Amino acid sequence: MAVRDAASLLLPLLLLALLHTWGARAAVEVTMEEEVQVFHGDTARIPCTVTSDDGSGGMIVQWFYVIFSGKSHLIYNQDSMEKRVVKNTPYTDRIAVENNGTAGGVLTISDVQLHDEVEFVCHVRSLTDGTGEGRTRLRVFKTPDFPTIERAEKGISVDDDDEPSKVGTCEVKNGYPKPTITWYRNNMPLRSIPGVVNFINSATTGSSDLFSVKSELFLKVKKEDKDATFYCEVKYLVPGAEKMTETNGINITVFYPATEVNMWVESPKRLIVEGDSVKLRCSSNGNVPSQEFEIKDKNGVSLGGSEAVLAKVSRLDSGVYVCTVVDMNTFEELSTNTTIFVNYLDEAVIEPKDTVLVEQRKELKATCNALSSLHTKTTWLKNGKEVSKGHYLSLKNITYDDAGLYVCIVTVPEIEEMQTNASLQVHVQGPPEITEKKFIEKETAEKEVELSCHVKGYPTPKITWTSSDGKVISSASHMTTELGAKSVVKVKVTSNMTVICSSSNSFGTDSVTYSIKAKIRSNGVIIAVIIICILLLAILGSVLYFLYKKGKICNRSGKQDFTKEKSGKDRIVVEMKSDNTEEAILLGVNGEKQLPGDQ
Repeated sequence: MAVRDAASLLLPLLLLALLHTWGARAAVEVTMEEEVQVFHGDTARIPCTVTSDDGSGGMIVQWFYVIFSGKSHLIYNQDSMEKRVVKNTPYTDRIAVENNGTAGGVLTISDVQLHDEVEFVCHVRSLTDGTGEGRTRLRVFKTPDFPTIERAEKGISVDDDDEPSKVGTCEVKNGYPKPTITWYRNNMPLRSIPGVVNFINSATTGSSDLFSVKSELFLKVKKEDKDATFYCEVKYLVPGAEKMTETNGINITVFYPATEVNMWVESPKRLIVEGDSVKLRCSSNGNVPSQEFEIKDKNGVSLGGSEAVLAKVSRLDSGVYVCTVVDMNTFEELSTNTTIFVNYLDEAVIEPKDTVLVEQRKELKATCNALSSLHTKTTWLKNGKEVSKGHYLSLKNITYDDAGLYVCIVTVPEIEEMQTNASLQVHVQGPPEITEKKFIEKETAEKEVELSCHVKGYPTPKITWTSSDGKVISSASHMTTELGAKSVVKVKVTSNMTVICSSSNSFGTDSVTYSIKAKIRSNGVIIAVIIICILLLAILGSVLYFLYKKGKICNRSGKQDFTKEKSGKDRIVVEMKSDNTEEAILLGVNGEKQLPGDQ
């Protein structure tokens, strides 16, 4: 009875406690990041952290995305019974919710696109109807392509009185969010100045919703802009930062009027000499497409435009040459000039000319000159060797060795290839002088001998070869040399003989004698030696034959021993011993018996 009463008392209390629980809502707190940034095409991760008085069990978690109109669309639902991705949404195949230790989890979105840049809502409700909600905006970024720059196709004149002229265009494509473009001139940013610097900027989006930005620069150019470098700087956003890239630099063509004209000799770069081809050039410090040049010679004859070539110039081409430039738009004219001097070197002249005759032991004086516009240097050569320097050649106490061809060479030290020359033939007059000794002995075993005779003198000596009996040898060859003459003859040698070389001219004579001794070949001695050798061989053969014959006779009576002994008379004897008798017989070389007493 007491137990029943106790139960009846507890039941109302339990009902009151249950009613109290149902009537109280547990607090639910949802924490989310305000913004999540991600690259286009990457995977986004949006965390949702939930705290509740009821704990994490039995909660209902729902993920929504909110479009620009503010309307929410459910994409994910989770309760105690199931976890489900809502079908037929833009995220059906691209989302998942990962566990992060709380009821909310982490929403992952793969292959993020630009249209994913919306607000995502994590909504949580507890068993006691406590609710919480958090929101995160997803930001999507796309790095643009490398920017391009193009300069204006035509040149720009500084005299244009109209609006600023177009300098170039910069463009950057496929970026998100929209990139910005800034123009630079020589590393300095350009700012908009009405009437001086203008920009026309435009942005477009295609089906991909990526931005393409274009910027055109219009500038009132100055002459200094011809050397300026223009380029663009592009700034764009990436997750957590701002980046920058630059285009290549461009230069523009600027037209400006000339203020001065220059004229010069393009070639040759050295001093001009006769025979050169001279190239003249003319230019101005302006850049005007309509300017015209004209070069004129000292007589006012037109030679061409900004270039002129004078072929094979002479000293007569020396003078003042004028260049004129005319701006065909304004007809303003500028001119300048340059002076050309053509250097020259005349042919060398030697005095006395061509050929000179000088007697022995006399003196020769000669001069060599060449008219030139430059300083010259003179050298005298003989047989390629230097014999004197300067314009004068002086030879004292002349001998035959001084005869020959002298060459005078005149050069210009400043110009290596500028030179001239002349020659002088010197003959030394006098009687013949044979260079060989007066008497020459030759001994030969040959059948023919070659003899030569060198003679100095002028007029050129006549050379004659004669034998000892006075006969002239006509087979000789003759030639003229620098110092006189030379003759060579071939003589047949049969016995001792004498050959005479005689030379003569109007001043005298000279001669040399060759004594030729013929060597007889010693054939008789060779024959005698051969005969002696044959005799010796015959004697040796006879001795061997004799010994052979004697040996055959002894063999008939039995075995013999042969010993050689020297006799007192130096005769060769043979001692024969027999096995049957004690008799010893000595035989002479001539075959006679020798008694023992005769030994």
